[in-house]
Amino acid sequence: MEANTRGTGRLPAAFLTPGSSSFLDFLEAYRPELIPGRQRLPEGVVEAPHGTTIVSAIFDGGVVLAGDRRATMGNVIAQRDMEKVFPADEYSAVGVAGTAGLAIEMVRMFQLELEHYEKIEGAVLSLEGKANRLTAMIRGNLGMAMQGLAVVPMFAGYDVDLGRGRIFTYDVTGGRSEERGFAATGSGSVFARGSMKKLHRENLTAQQASTMVVQALYDAADDDSATGGPDLARKIFPIVSLITEDGFRRLTEAEVTEIAVSITDQRLTHPNGPQAPLL
Repeated sequence: MEANTRGTGRLPAAFLTPGSSSFLDFLEAYRPELIPGRQRLPEGVVEAPHGTTIVSAIFDGGVVLAGDRRATMGNVIAQRDMEKVFPADEYSAVGVAGTAGLAIEMVRMFQLELEHYEKIEGAVLSLEGKANRLTAMIRGNLGMAMQGLAVVPMFAGYDVDLGRGRIFTYDVTGGRSEERGFAATGSGSVFARGSMKKLHRENLTAQQASTMVVQALYDAADDDSATGGPDLARKIFPIVSLITEDGFRRLTEAEVTEIAVSITDQRLTHPNGPQAPLL
């Protein structure tokens, strides 16, 4: 007889085990096959859409997290309007690069993990604690990552205890690093990071930081075929989100359109973008 007693009027033992504030621990006991990274892969090469460049930058009063919209499968554009930036909770967000399906599944699980902790403990995890929880989820996907289905997220949020924005990046093994000022991940990250290195400075406003990350995504798309730049014809623009002491806010389509159109217009006369001083 199956241990799972759904439909019999009795709850499985996992529902009755007290003391666990981790949704992943609960799922491990009840339905481990639902954890990202536990699914069985078919034999042979698995081709799946991959999302690309995610960028983030700290500004005076918070942090901005943004991503392009393109998903590729080999040399083919699989999707032009993929969403890669999601709120994790009120004061944090996660952007994903890598295998699209697994990435979105991991984000949803992460959202549930934070919500479950808050309900069980009656308190919100610190930003550091949230970053640690994401580490465990990425490490659980290592088997699939070794088979080419990697997920490499970026986590950013407003630390209410320290009163400032923070950025965390990860590798496929779950290794975590806190970044200073700005960060990029994904196939276009080298070009985006180089762009932000010249544009970022202390005490940026939210508007300036938003413009800077869209500039960085434009530069990434200029040199990386897997990164999508602003698509004026289809009206597809990057997703840009701000996290401040007021919480998470995704810029409206009109706000991002205004930034993207302004940048595109300037690139008609200066295709390499803003010029930084030599000294």
